Amino acid sequence: MTSAFLNWGDFFAMGGYAFYVWLAVALTVIPLLLLVAHTRLQRRTILHAVMRQQAREKRILAAQQAEGAE
Repeated sequence: MTSAFLNWGDFFAMGGYAFYVWLAVALTVIPLLLLVAHTRLQRRTILHAVMRQQAREKRILAAQQAEGAE
């Protein structure tokens, strides 16, 4: 098996089509990275909302129990 490029300079030049090739790579990789970042942010937001809801329900239950004990 032989390499299609003789050196790294040829690889990065992509046979004269470097602008189009690397633009396509960038327009693929950047949205994927943004999607991963957005997903992680959404996950953290949802987990915090669930934790707040559970804490709220725990406070309500404690207040109801305290009210029933009186």
